[in-house]
Amino acid sequence: MKTHAKVISGFILGAVVGGAVIGGIATANVTQQLGVKVCVDKKSQGIFLAPPAGCSTSRTALTLGAPTIDVKSIAAVVAPSVVTIKVTSSLGSGTGSGSIYKSDSNLSYIVTNNHVIENAATSGTILVELLNGSTLTAQIVGRDSAYDIAVLKVNRGNLPTVTVGDSSKISVGDPVVAIGSPLGLASTVTSGIVSALNRPVTTGTSGTESFVNAIQTDAAINLGNSGGALLDSLGRIIGVNSAIATSGADSGNIGIGYSIPINEAKRVVDELIATGKSTRPFLGVEFDRTYTGTGAKIFRLTAGEAAEKAGIPVGSIITSIGGLRIADSTAAVVRIRSYAPGSKVTIVVDLPNGSEKTFTVTLGSTPSGQ
Repeated sequence: MKTHAKVISGFILGAVVGGAVIGGIATANVTQQLGVKVCVDKKSQGIFLAPPAGCSTSRTALTLGAPTIDVKSIAAVVAPSVVTIKVTSSLGSGTGSGSIYKSDSNLSYIVTNNHVIENAATSGTILVELLNGSTLTAQIVGRDSAYDIAVLKVNRGNLPTVTVGDSSKISVGDPVVAIGSPLGLASTVTSGIVSALNRPVTTGTSGTESFVNAIQTDAAINLGNSGGALLDSLGRIIGVNSAIATSGADSGNIGIGYSIPINEAKRVVDELIATGKSTRPFLGVEFDRTYTGTGAKIFRLTAGEAAEKAGIPVGSIITSIGGLRIADSTAAVVRIRSYAPGSKVTIVVDLPNGSEKTFTVTLGSTPSGQ
């Protein structure tokens, strides 16, 4: 049996992390948010606002959203919505993780990585194990190899769901918690910080790569964490854990893990649930993979698509997309795919004549990889 987490050995792709110096004068009468006092039922895991007299003996007193991250509270509240995924197919067996994204009275949808379940896409079995040990058979609703996202369905309703956060609001240094099933060890909780943002990460084989504008974290992520939740200080999912960097083929966590931002994942997940298929933004360019300078050099344009419509000429070198510096063609692909189809994006290029020009491009849409 194998456990899932995509491994990137000797990863160096380059990214830009913006920085800012913030200063000011302190003022009086500033109230610090001390968190929300709640009671978690020991049996049902239901959450209730704590009364003035405190929690009863049947409930555990916890604080959500404290200034210092309360890992104990987050684990108690979120663990029931994070599952272990067990896959068996003719290609072998393996385990991964997932988060219960949506649930009604009859069925529930679970978000995970495509690479966790892809071996069972045509044949095999997928089992989902809940926190209480119950095992359910799952079906694939849809999957997207380009974003390494998949959605499963189980015929069990009224399951606890993860609260969706906003990955655009996080900053480098923010505390985070990872929950998943590394090495098949269900409901494993680790904590750390956001180490970097907008890391261009590619995984998979040529032609079927996943491109992720990743959140980098030092919260311990190991094989089997793939598809699990990366949470903010309020216990809201801000990323889908997807890959790790290692120093060797057999090494585990070295403090560099990558997570798909939830804003990017959510668009794909919602499309998969609604239609079984997903889309990705389309710039309509082919990059010169032999170019070794800084930036992404355009080798060919697709007629009638976004780049040509905006007037970007062949031979231009893209140096910035949406305000982020572009180091190479991989960074360009990752950055474009972080947007939704139809988005207006500012792209700065060095023209073939050597001058610089800024274009506003409306991205097209194309079916994504299944």
